[in-house]
Amino acid sequence: MALDLPAAGWTSRIARLLEDLDFAISPAIETAFSVYLDQVVTWNARMDLTAARTLDELVDLSFADAVVIAREERRRSGALEARWADVGSGAGAPGIPLFLLLSEGAPSFSGTLVEPRVKRVAFLRSVLGTLGLDGVDVVRSRSDALAAHTFSHTVARATLPPPRWLEEGARLSTEAVWVLLAREPAPSHPGWSIDHELSYCWPATRVARRALRYVPTPRGCDEHVGGKHPR
Repeated sequence: MALDLPAAGWTSRIARLLEDLDFAISPAIETAFSVYLDQVVTWNARMDLTAARTLDELVDLSFADAVVIAREERRRSGALEARWADVGSGAGAPGIPLFLLLSEGAPSFSGTLVEPRVKRVAFLRSVLGTLGLDGVDVVRSRSDALAAHTFSHTVARATLPPPRWLEEGARLSTEAVWVLLAREPAPSHPGWSIDHELSYCWPATRVARRALRYVPTPRGCDEHVGGKHPR
């Protein structure tokens, strides 16, 4: 569905989302978020880039999951020096906003957007060039063509069914896999367990979401769910 650029810009919509999710960003990141949205709307006019039907839905779709994950990961020692991948990146969410947030002030941060479709790869590369997002690259590939243990942290949204994504994420990752859910039950995978679960809503559309962080289970430990933060 075609969307029009907002005459008043994106600032108020971004601010409402951040207030609802209790997160603050720098002026530089706010500008980058607005540029990213401009690029999505502009490219969407010619290549059906997003399923968002309204500008508010686009802001939710672009930033809510990224903000929730970044808020948690920025609390963790060493997370900002990790090698991340957004698998099946599509229009670049949650990967591009997430990598913007995690890379700020972290010169060693490394991120990869994994996407098999040629037109979307072209979009992602164009956006990265526009944003000047150093340390982030685009790989045109399916996830199953990537070598095991290529990344420390992985995330995907709607690329595969959650159980299949957890299996694939566990193959690709060495430290953590983020699984994003709506109403589905939490999947399980041998040798991996949930160390953090976040419940929240997309602010404008009130879509219920959960973000689950899976890590390798230490030998001799039972699987557990920890650190729940209801919202």
